[in-house]
Amino acid sequence: METSALEYELPPELIAQRPVTRRDESRLLVYDRASGDVRHRHFSDLPAELLPAELVVVNDTRVIPARLRLQRPGGGDAEVLLLEQIGPDGVWEGLARPSRRLRAGQRLGPVELLEPLGEGRWRLRLDGDPPGETPLPPYITATLDDPERYQTVYARAAGSAAAPTAGLHFTPELLEALDVERVTLHVGLDTFRPVDAETLEEHAIHTERYLVEAAAWERIRTAERVLAVGTTTARVLETLARATRPSYQGRTGLFITPGFEFRRVDSLLTNFHLPRSTLLALVMAFAGIEETRRLYELAIEERYRFYSFGDAMLIR
Repeated sequence: METSALEYELPPELIAQRPVTRRDESRLLVYDRASGDVRHRHFSDLPAELLPAELVVVNDTRVIPARLRLQRPGGGDAEVLLLEQIGPDGVWEGLARPSRRLRAGQRLGPVELLEPLGEGRWRLRLDGDPPGETPLPPYITATLDDPERYQTVYARAAGSAAAPTAGLHFTPELLEALDVERVTLHVGLDTFRPVDAETLEEHAIHTERYLVEAAAWERIRTAERVLAVGTTTARVLETLARATRPSYQGRTGLFITPGFEFRRVDSLLTNFHLPRSTLLALVMAFAGIEETRRLYELAIEERYRFYSFGDAMLIR
């Protein structure tokens, strides 16, 4: 598949800079794959849109305060975005910039750069637990007054560099009206990395850590229907569904692209994603390439809000 199929034009004013006042006030575009019907609802209407006995599976990862603003030796600004702890004694993988001016062995305050890994990534050592900032995506330029708005209300397992944004719309009251199960996938580098290759087949996806309780997977495996809240949840469920003997803790590099056969996800709840992203490729795999492009065009016409703090889409 050519990566150009993942491109679309978005008016800049539709990039949501702030969350809505109440999480479930966001809009919800509902698409029925069998009939082709489209409905325009609000997120608070989600329970009425689900089928009986539908199990809602969420990703309960929590975003860490991963953005560190630092100084280079001799002066000059530097920034480190922590991605994942990969070893004992505070060894992490992170993005560091300006990467071309950095060298192995340099210290940036509490950070020691150990080894460049390519594409701006570094293996580094972090001293202690320095205060960091919530790592908002670069397309959000407005100040976030409450960092908890970039966390889901059910977040508990710290380890992500970005939020699983489909879950940002839920309120505690809405969750009580649903049958919910949890999995964990810590969101990593690919959230920040566009697909630069000419075809999806040439793109290498990075692995991410996941954890699923055995009892939770048994509920999910035997459920009549499963709604995956977000692309991260979908990747975990389809990873386990393909395993002869499921590993409840590990890493997944599953790259879901058009033509993929979904074995455990029956419905998908997702935000509107960036062009040329692996997340958009997953949505196209679930809904169809042309159908997804049509839905995005409709969402733009109807002035839906896009990306992390934007509106949501339910694909049934």
